[in-house]
Amino acid sequence: MFSDPEAVAMALVLVIGFVLLYFFGNLLAPLLIALVLAYLLDWPVSFLANHGFRRGFASALVLLIFFLIATFTVLRILPTVWGQGMNLLSEYPVMLNSTQQWLESLPQQYPEFIDGALVESVVDNVRTRLMGVGEQLLQSSLSSIINLATVLVYSVLVPLMVFFMLSDKQVLLNSVSRFLPNDRRLLTQVWSEMNGQVINYIRGKAIEILLVGGASYIVFAIMDLRYSALLGVLVGLSVLIPFIGAFAVTLPVAMVGLFQWGLSPQFGYLILAYGIIQVIDGNVLVPILFSEAVNLHPLAIIVAVLVFGGLWGFWGVFFAIPLATLVKAVMNAWPHHIEKVEDNEPSTSAE
Repeated sequence: MFSDPEAVAMALVLVIGFVLLYFFGNLLAPLLIALVLAYLLDWPVSFLANHGFRRGFASALVLLIFFLIATFTVLRILPTVWGQGMNLLSEYPVMLNSTQQWLESLPQQYPEFIDGALVESVVDNVRTRLMGVGEQLLQSSLSSIINLATVLVYSVLVPLMVFFMLSDKQVLLNSVSRFLPNDRRLLTQVWSEMNGQVINYIRGKAIEILLVGGASYIVFAIMDLRYSALLGVLVGLSVLIPFIGAFAVTLPVAMVGLFQWGLSPQFGYLILAYGIIQVIDGNVLVPILFSEAVNLHPLAIIVAVLVFGGLWGFWGVFFAIPLATLVKAVMNAWPHHIEKVEDNEPSTSAE
């Protein structure tokens, strides 16, 4: 199908974009952050612009309100989450030892069903892996402190880029279109389909994080679960990874509840409440928030998380669904056949 110039143009743009993200993804991280925030804040800016405000003033006002709310939230939540995280890391070995002792007691209580050697092997393997996770978390926290200068630079660059993306949106789009080929009907078709879905996805994901994280924190706090703020934040952020995140964050929630209450009715109520939150998220919130963006088979979403997460790490996981939707849009727009051009000239016969 590469005899179609529009297909060639779309393929070249996709290849160039993939190469840039793959080899220069770390350098483009501030741009990606700014792009996500610009998509998130474009609706209130456009709303104010449509009601008589200059777009530059509306962009500055919305951006100022957003960063004031974000700063207030971070200053209120971050110290609590950080303190609970440090306390959890300090109790991490104690929790592992308690879990190990409980597992090792199972063969004595149920010798007919549980093999002691198998339990010991599993405990050693899990303990080694969990201790490795704890060391990685500690190293990442130390490296984040070392990279504080980078964070400070991002805190200046990102708001500036977001402001220019919002205030000069049409100018930037026109400038980008100058570098695109003239034969771009397929590109326009894919862009029109993707733009609305990316907007829907980013806004929906932000709302989902707030609702799921807030509901989890309220439930954990009411039940007087230790590290409720930290676990609420983890549950909220887990929605960034479809399907896999919910299973991954279940382990710390269950471990903290088991260490605090043991196998008691209170622990059962915690697991029940956490399961209800996950069911409501998957069966109510996701269909409402992502009715337009998530029109993909669950297997396609899992494969997208694994593939794009392996390629680009966090950003690959975050944009796994939009990237999978992009692949689907390209497949839908790609020419599946070439119409035969009939020769309309009158045929001549030999006399």
